[in-house]
Amino acid sequence: MTFKSHMHTALSEAQAAAERGEVPVGAVLVGPDGSIVARAGNRTRELSDPTAHAEVLVIREACARLGSERLTGHDLYVTLEPCPMCAAAISFARIRRLYYGAGDPKSGGVSHGARVFAHPQCHHAPEVYDGIAASEAEAQLKAFFSARRG
Repeated sequence: MTFKSHMHTALSEAQAAAERGEVPVGAVLVGPDGSIVARAGNRTRELSDPTAHAEVLVIREACARLGSERLTGHDLYVTLEPCPMCAAAISFARIRRLYYGAGDPKSGGVSHGARVFAHPQCHHAPEVYDGIAASEAEAQLKAFFSARRG
């Protein structure tokens, strides 16, 4: 099977989140056959749920759809480096590969901050590929926060 990035779909989900007034982060979960299993953007404000990050939402949807707490063989595309909470959920779900766009020096949990996957208590670490469409993801985030600062 030829590699196909699904980051453009994650960027679309991030844009939809921004249009709802949410921080523009989008995620797409892809199954072992390369098809999209779940897609979402942040919904923390809409759902009044601090755990409703895009990554958690796609993991929840896919697990419910598949009837399993494990997503072995699945790949996750997300526009921003996952926070420690999301990184832990990715580990618990046993996601095979994580592709993310922009790094997050302030709140990241993969390459910055907690570095969840490098922690000795981490039971599963996915393969990690960063910088995928990073400039587009960064531009979405900057535009969103710039408009808020007005």
